[in-house]
Amino acid sequence: MNKKVFIFDDNTDILELCTVILEDAGYEIKTSASSNHIVDQVRAFMPDLIFMDNWLPDIGGIEATQTLKNHPDLKHIPVIYFSANNDVKTLAQQAGADTYLPKPFDIEALEEIVDSYIGK
Repeated sequence: MNKKVFIFDDNTDILELCTVILEDAGYEIKTSASSNHIVDQVRAFMPDLIFMDNWLPDIGGIEATQTLKNHPDLKHIPVIYFSANNDVKTLAQQAGADTYLPKPFDIEALEEIVDSYIGK
């Protein structure tokens, strides 16, 4: 059974890049360009790990992460906040994310952070 990663980002290039890298590493990937109905989206896939971009249409990464972290069935899922914002660390803390990954990131950093949370 492959571990599942859900990536929220409104940048399709990032979604495609992350999908290719993480599928190659053996993970099952779902992506979304919107944080709309965040609970329903996450519940339908029940990922082992979530990447959350800061700038999302609808409710935005901070509120989306807070919503997940306040949800009894979903709060256990680690959320990695990723953003090109210089303040990514502060934003991640504000959101209640488990950790953060600044953009642009290198492929090794992406793989390492995923492996550290849900690696085989």
